[in-house]
Amino acid sequence: MDQQHTRQLERNVFNVSRSLRGKSWRPRAFDERAANAIAEHHELPLLIARILSARGVALDDLPHFLEPTLKAAMPDPSVLRDMDRAASRIADAIVGGEQIAVLADYDVDGAASAALMSRYLHSLGRDLVVHVPDRITEGYGPNAEALGRLADGGASLIVTVDCGIAAADAFTAIAGRADVIVLDHHQAGEVLPDVAGVVNPNRLDDLAGLE
Repeated sequence: MDQQHTRQLERNVFNVSRSLRGKSWRPRAFDERAANAIAEHHELPLLIARILSARGVALDDLPHFLEPTLKAAMPDPSVLRDMDRAASRIADAIVGGEQIAVLADYDVDGAASAALMSRYLHSLGRDLVVHVPDRITEGYGPNAEALGRLADGGASLIVTVDCGIAAADAFTAIAGRADVIVLDHHQAGEVLPDVAGVVNPNRLDDLAGLE
């Protein structure tokens, strides 16, 4: 880092030399040639290019850093066990006009997951039934009574979101009446529910390396 640039940064862009706690702002070391290349290739101010270089952003990675997308940032979902199997079953239900039900946990994970499922299916012109168990009267996760009501109501596919990994016994209540797909992230045991698909990065046999 050249001394002129060091002095420039120490004076600070906004004329603020110290933090609220009295700590001095000091410039992080960067590669001058890399910064110049970033500025030239992407038509960025040199100061911004130097900051990006100091953060370790490589020239080839800069487009993804400046304009990130979910597709580039997220791993391939197919690396998860049962993901393709579950996606195929849901797709068949959508194409076939089956009634789909979602049983969601009552916390923010479950609510957000149910909302995403609902929004996606509605965008395809499909309706679905959403059931969130009452935490006082039904407790946590799927229960035989709630599953039975969904199946009796015509649901041929029930998707549990943010719950279900420990509900193997409850699922036996609707065996042969409706397929079940479990989408969960809580710790799984050695025995998984005997259902159409169990997508959970915390399955003991899942090697995706996700959490």
